[in-house]
Amino acid sequence: MGSWNSVLAQHGYLILVATVLLEAVGLPVPAALVLLIAGGAAARGLLQIPNAVGAALCAMLAGDTLMFLLGRYTGWWLLGILCRISLNPESCILRSADSFYRRGRTLLVIAKFIPGINTLAPPLAGSMNMRLATFLRLDLAGAALYTGSYFGVGFVFSGEIERIAEHALNLGGGLLVLLIGALVSYIAYKFIARQRFMRQLRIGRITVEELKNKIDAGEALVIVDLRHALDFEADPETIPGAFRMDAKELEEKNDRLPRDREVILYCT
Repeated sequence: MGSWNSVLAQHGYLILVATVLLEAVGLPVPAALVLLIAGGAAARGLLQIPNAVGAALCAMLAGDTLMFLLGRYTGWWLLGILCRISLNPESCILRSADSFYRRGRTLLVIAKFIPGINTLAPPLAGSMNMRLATFLRLDLAGAALYTGSYFGVGFVFSGEIERIAEHALNLGGGLLVLLIGALVSYIAYKFIARQRFMRQLRIGRITVEELKNKIDAGEALVIVDLRHALDFEADPETIPGAFRMDAKELEEKNDRLPRDREVILYCT
């Protein structure tokens, strides 16, 4: 355990800043876990509380501000890149945009606690032309809440965290192999599920030309516009004869979709 404490004393601030900054810009690193460990280290006198909390806040604000500015000048392009990293890219942007649209500014305060939205909230705010001063104020509140929560829990339960770290060190390489195996299994499961979903999606697709031919031929179709409200506001034109419906309403109000006609769904 002495070597672990030595690493924290010498490199704790650097590890904390690097981890928080990397998570803020979209890389899958465990910033919450590092904040817990930093809180425990501060309780044992290995880190200074003002320095540790201040360093974490500065790193988080720097990363979020960078993502905000990139979102402002690249728009949905950056969101698409971030969602390709996600294991569920087909719902990533839609879910995040829907949450931002419904909760607006409040989301920035709690976004850090919501997996999948924590990284996307700053560029979403930028792409929606939120004022920088407003963003910084709300993001600072969210960063302080997130940092303070995990750091505080680590500080209060420093003894338990130290015991867990000791057990992990005693297990050595076995624990590392177990964690890596669990992570690889989870990623493999999600990848297989995604490939199955994409195969089903390709089977049920129709091209623009095929749809136009059906309309021109006078076929009895039901065309449903499932675009998110943000997309519709940006481009309110729709396919002639189509009616709008939120994607979440498909199960809630499926009586609107007749059973005796072909139903065509389209989104962004």
